[in-house]
This record gives sequence, C-alpha cells and structure tokens, in this order.
Amino acid sequence: MRPPRFLILRGGAIGDFVVTLPVLHTLRAQWPDAHIELIGYPHIARLAAAAGLVAKVHALDTARIARFFGQRPDIDDATIAFLSSFDVTISFLHDPDGFVGSNFRLHGARQFLYRSPVDPAGHIVDHLLKPLESLALYGAGAVPSLPLGATERAAGRAWIDAAGGGPSPLAIHPGSGSAKKNWPLDRFLEVARTIAGRDRRLLFILGEADHEIARPVRAAAATLGAPVADSLDLVELAGVLANCGGYLGNDSGITHISAALGIPVVTVFGPTDPAHWAPRGPHVRLLRAPDGGLEGVAVDAVLAALG
Repeated sequence: MRPPRFLILRGGAIGDFVVTLPVLHTLRAQWPDAHIELIGYPHIARLAAAAGLVAKVHALDTARIARFFGQRPDIDDATIAFLSSFDVTISFLHDPDGFVGSNFRLHGARQFLYRSPVDPAGHIVDHLLKPLESLALYGAGAVPSLPLGATERAAGRAWIDAAGGGPSPLAIHPGSGSAKKNWPLDRFLEVARTIAGRDRRLLFILGEADHEIARPVRAAAATLGAPVADSLDLVELAGVLANCGGYLGNDSGITHISAALGIPVVTVFGPTDPAHWAPRGPHVRLLRAPDGGLEGVAVDAVLAALG
C-alpha cells in the first residue's frame, strides 16, 4: 500500500504559517512516510521544507490557484489530475463564501477539510488542528517545532561568525508587521545597552516591515558592535536564530520562529490577545501589561525575564 498523500493550503504571514506547523507534525507522527505538499507563499513555506516536513512547495499567488476563488473557474485537466492525486486536501485559506472549498471538491479533491484561519476559538494552534479530528487525530496543546537540519544550522553559525556576532548572541528584533504591536524602540535599545554592558553579545534583526526603525537600530548596533541581520531569507534567518542563546521581540512572525526553534524567548505583547496568539515553545516568557498597553511593560521587567 502506498503512503498517503496530503495537500495543505496555507496563506498568511510568517507567524500564521508557524502556528500551522503542528498540523504537519501530527500528520507525520501518524504517517511517517506520508507524501505532503504545500501550497503557500514560498518564501515562508520553505521553512517547512527545510525542516523536512513537506516534500514540495507550490506558490499560492499564481493564476492557477487564483481561479479557485471565482464562482465558475475554468480548471485545466492537469490541475484536476494534480488535485485528485491527493487523498486529503486541508485548506487554511480565508474562504468566507466557500468558493475555494466548493471548487476544489468539484475539480478533483477527494477529501477536503477546511478551517478558517481567522477568529480562532481558543488558541490558534488548537484551532488549526481541529480538521484533523476527521482523521481521528487529536493534538490540542501542541507546540510548533521547527527542526532545522545540520546544513541550515551550520550556515547560520557561519553567518554569525563572519558578522562578528560571537558565541550564542542575544537576538533582538524591535519590529513587527504592525507598529501598534511594537514595544517602544527606546526601551529595546536601553535593554540592549544594559545587556551589552554585561559583556553579552548581541545581534539585531530587521524585517521587511521595519523601515521606520531601521536607521536608529543600525546606529545603535554600530555603537554596540553588534551585527544586523536584515538581508537573509527566512530559512537563513532561522539558521542564525538556531545558534542564538536567546531572543527578545514583539508579537511578530520572527518571534514565533524563535519559539519554534526552542531557544529562550522573551516577547512583549500589547493589544493582541495572548490566549489566542501567544507563541508556544519550551522556553517562552511573555510579558504584557494588565491593560494590554505596551507602555505598561517596564525595562526592568524585560531585563529580569532575560535573566
């Protein structure tokens, strides 16, 4: 009997993808030889390929997939054959009108499972695992894990060495995909100066959405003699983070990656409800003021959490 074949559909940002990793791990735990392919944004979804969780990644933002969002799509025979080659298709695409699900069922999908990626009931990880109950698989409480291979880890170590990051630096990412989620930059930099004064090495991270804070972060990094990781793809960045001794950041996708890598993480949450969106990991400490206001989280509290 051939191994089962699964097709996973997942869009969204970096953190949205990371909290979906337990779905892949649960399938692999039940069927170690399963063939799993993923339709998503390749620059993010390649994280799963690097971790050996999926065999192939297909681009979500192509005309072939866009057709499935219409009411009467013209689907070619090759696409129908592709869809019908999978035993189970699981979609986590936002599909409020049901067009995607209906079109997949009409054009080759054998068993189609769906879970909305928005408005989770409970924690997002448990919410996304719900469709697997149709396969008699239960994983509530699961923790996202990103088991990078030796090659990716070695490349990350080499990058840190070349950049002068020193052994096991503390990675600091003061940004996120939304300014309203960011702890004040001056507090991040105060933490960085204090940590550097304790002779601990630092490494700053800047993401693609961090334009407004890039200049002061670079200036602080230069003063502190810390490298800045700002031009790495996500697999390369994950390899770097895997070699860090800790991480400090906001509610961001990079924070979720760090937690999934299993390194010590301190994250400052503001308006986002951690009951739904907190990163899960074996060494995660989350700080949040009672009213959800980022200004309510003190520098001393962050320093204490970092140890």
